[in-house]
Amino acid sequence: MTDDGFEAATGDGPAPAAAPGAADRRAAEVRVAFDGLLQIRRLTNPAGGDPAAVPAAWERNRPVRAVALALEAAGLAPSAVDAEGRRVATGYRVVPGEGPGTVRVEWLGPPGSGAAQQEDAALAECARALDRLGWECLLYRGPRKRRFLEAEPSPPPRGAP
Repeated sequence: MTDDGFEAATGDGPAPAAAPGAADRRAAEVRVAFDGLLQIRRLTNPAGGDPAAVPAAWERNRPVRAVALALEAAGLAPSAVDAEGRRVATGYRVVPGEGPGTVRVEWLGPPGSGAAQQEDAALAECARALDRLGWECLLYRGPRKRRFLEAEPSPPPRGAP
């Protein structure tokens, strides 16, 4: 969260605040932001169909934020880093993908956290959450045999803007 408003957790930010009630406040903020995203889809879907069917133009223009919000709203934990950039929490990390409009979703954690052993199941859960919202996901194996997802928005229906 910034002073400017809500920011979805990409997995490269600080660990969640441990203050009493902080988790509940964050969950409420995520719900409001995700409901707003679905409302944007409802208002911009020319066919008036299922708002979960395809990402809206807002999401296509901000895919890292949109995917991070979708994952956080699905209840998946983001990774986190400390002030020196060291991983301090295990979870997803969303960064821009290789191609325009794509994102890369990784499952990362601090050394010794077991993140590498969790990544197959965790990335499958990430893919399910994104698939339900109209994101197409492909699983790849990258450097050091670590897996990651590449996600991109499903194409809009024919005749859509």
